[in-house]
Amino acid sequence: MEHRDPEDVADRPPRTKEAGVSRLKTRTRALVVVPELDERGPRDPDKDKSRAPSRSLDARLEEAVGLALAIDLDVRATVAMRVATPRPATLMGTGKVEEIKLAVATEEVELVVVDHALTPIQQRNLEKAWAAKVIDRTGLILEIFGERARTREGRLQVDLAHLNYQKSRLVRSWTHLERQRGGFGFLGGPGETQIEADRRQLQEKIARLEEELEQVRRTRDLHRRQRQKTPHPVVALVGYTNAGKSTLFNRLTSSDVFAKDLLFATLDPTLRKIRLPHGTDAILSDTVGFISNLPTHLVAAFRATLEEVIEATIILHVRDVSHPDTEAQAEDVASVLRQLEVDPADPARVIEVWNKLDKVDEVRRDQLLEQAASPAATGQLRFAISAVTGEGLDALVAEVERRLVGDRPTYALVVDPSDGAGLAWLYEHGEVLDRDDTPADGLHLAVRMPDKFVDAMRARYKVAG
Repeated sequence: MEHRDPEDVADRPPRTKEAGVSRLKTRTRALVVVPELDERGPRDPDKDKSRAPSRSLDARLEEAVGLALAIDLDVRATVAMRVATPRPATLMGTGKVEEIKLAVATEEVELVVVDHALTPIQQRNLEKAWAAKVIDRTGLILEIFGERARTREGRLQVDLAHLNYQKSRLVRSWTHLERQRGGFGFLGGPGETQIEADRRQLQEKIARLEEELEQVRRTRDLHRRQRQKTPHPVVALVGYTNAGKSTLFNRLTSSDVFAKDLLFATLDPTLRKIRLPHGTDAILSDTVGFISNLPTHLVAAFRATLEEVIEATIILHVRDVSHPDTEAQAEDVASVLRQLEVDPADPARVIEVWNKLDKVDEVRRDQLLEQAASPAATGQLRFAISAVTGEGLDALVAEVERRLVGDRPTYALVVDPSDGAGLAWLYEHGEVLDRDDTPADGLHLAVRMPDKFVDAMRARYKVAG
């Protein structure tokens, strides 16, 4: 077991808690525990080849502390440990439970964050042993989401995920509630146990939230169909949390979406219309960051939001190449994309964006630029960039536009020089690739036009060929 002192964040101002499911007080004294389960066993060379990149214990500890700081917990101490044999009752052995108990008492800790999934029984037993509140990784992520959700849809999704999480806790960990209470007809008749009443109330809330979310989904579908009538293709940004998606989004759209070196800085989806260099219009979508061990039910709750990814014409997988665990993070993102039935290695749809070149040394930078110059084994293109400095963005944007244009034909037009409105229409709705103002019979243009505007163009202009 290893004890470490976290970064001093005592002078960080407390954040005002917004509406959501969070029950934690700001600046709660906390201890972060990162257990690494020993998964050693008979080695299979074939499985080793396909095994996902391993995540270092140091990187896991850093991420766990980052998650705790994301909701302004006052992290007093951290514990990194290796667990040889997981215990059904407490996950870790008795000796380690006692060591953490001492650290909890010494630091006057109110909350222990265990960076691993805990069963309801394990959570309850550890709370008794440490005389402190205990939450696992899923519970912590839900707390963060509860504080970050700003839109009505985001809050509904978080509430639904939180209630489903509570329901799973209720089934096994609250069976000690043997109290009986009388009913009032609509609450249940005499003899109903407390756990049955609590379970039923949770289910009623879940049903109500699901109904509200269904209405939100129908509204979102309506908006999506309206966009498809325009139609502007969607370019979706995905990536591990804190990979720099929002910074890239802001640079490409000249927006001011909240972007900070903070886990889950963006939760609610943001969409902006952008115009690419040759006049192609597109919708750029910034999505919630992914993370390792993201609970399946949380992915399911946010599926409506992530439908922007599912429906996207192009997906930009933004990676933080300055992070030591960038390969493991990339595999975590790929895993979530597969849950959404998106092939993360599809060379026709997914482009890898290697971000944060400004944070690596010259040797690493040269290596990344050399690797990005050639496609991956799958044929997938990679672009090394810095969303902060803008390095490499021109090439990335040009490739996005080339993908969106595809095999769209080029039309040769002759336009009357006095038809200013007609000329403006062409620039607004299509791509004017070439223009010659010298011929006597009018302006000669080479234009690429979206399919939906081709008939209107032919009806208004003289099209050669």
